[in-house]
Amino acid sequence: MRRRSHGQSGHVSPECRMSKRMDRPSSKFAAPASKAAYHHRGRGSHPRLPNHSTRRPGWRSTRASRTTCMGRSVLMLVNRSKPQVAAASDEVRSLITRFGSLAGELDADDSALTIDAAVDMIVVLGGDGTLLSQARRVLEVRSQKREPPPLLGVNFGKLGFLAEFDMDALRRQAAGLFGSGPLTLSERMLLRVDVNGDPAQSAGFSGIALNDCVITAGPPFGMVEIAMRIDGVEGPSLVGDGLIIATPAGSTAYNLSAGGPIVAPDLRALAVTPLAAHSLAFRPIVVGAQSRIELELVRGNPSGGQNGPGTTLVLDGQLQRSLAQGERVRVSAHDRAVRLVHNPESSYWKTLISKMHWALSPGRKE
Repeated sequence: MRRRSHGQSGHVSPECRMSKRMDRPSSKFAAPASKAAYHHRGRGSHPRLPNHSTRRPGWRSTRASRTTCMGRSVLMLVNRSKPQVAAASDEVRSLITRFGSLAGELDADDSALTIDAAVDMIVVLGGDGTLLSQARRVLEVRSQKREPPPLLGVNFGKLGFLAEFDMDALRRQAAGLFGSGPLTLSERMLLRVDVNGDPAQSAGFSGIALNDCVITAGPPFGMVEIAMRIDGVEGPSLVGDGLIIATPAGSTAYNLSAGGPIVAPDLRALAVTPLAAHSLAFRPIVVGAQSRIELELVRGNPSGGQNGPGTTLVLDGQLQRSLAQGERVRVSAHDRAVRLVHNPESSYWKTLISKMHWALSPGRKE
């Protein structure tokens, strides 16, 4: 475990010191410098031009809540299991302290996570999986009444779909990201998943997912049967290997591999995709985020012994819970969201093409 904690008296750049001198009145009769409009948090702001009149749902440009000469207060969460991260973390730390201040540094697996009220941004070094796990941790630490800081993912993994920045992009944009420049934020919806009821009624399990909620058959891998209800109305029963319910963010993960639809990140919707359905007619569907989906395990693979976990509920590919026959899983859109710092040098559609080779013909190069 490695921790660092830097107060607000961190490194101040020469440019910052000079601006402080210039802001100082030349005499006691001089008028004080006017304060800038520090907040630009319009939900519908154009992702590149903060004052653009075009509205685009799910994106907004904002300045930090504390735009002092010190820039932003940044917390680092570092996945040191990735070999390149150790060396890169020193450079990231240097970039942060050059243009802003370092509120602290924790290993991604450190259970003692606290987030000071003054923290403006959380930088996550790892990959998409690291960003998923840290997003859930941040939501658990921050209370319902306080919006958590936005997360900036620096990718050291394979894909880097959610973690949009690499080290080159971070170097180029460090002054704006860690100083007091505008940020482009992408708000991502979450899933709330409850087993056997509501948390207020002592549910057997309750969790949050950013990507997806999956019921998988599990060993010994016999087909399972899942009854589905949408908004209280009985739907189809699935016989197959399981079912995926994905957010727009998760639509390009397991859902895509299973033949599910790609859902744009600024939509609020849920993709419901079967896993190897024993039917020619069970096709993926997309429902509105206001829908409440209930899944009942009519027939599953029991846990224990050589079967291991048996039929299992999996959140974001990371959290697992065995399901018993007759248990019910309720899935709905969470009333909270995760804010991710978007890389303005890229776009969702460019990422689909460059990293996932979306719609490229066989044999054709990018």
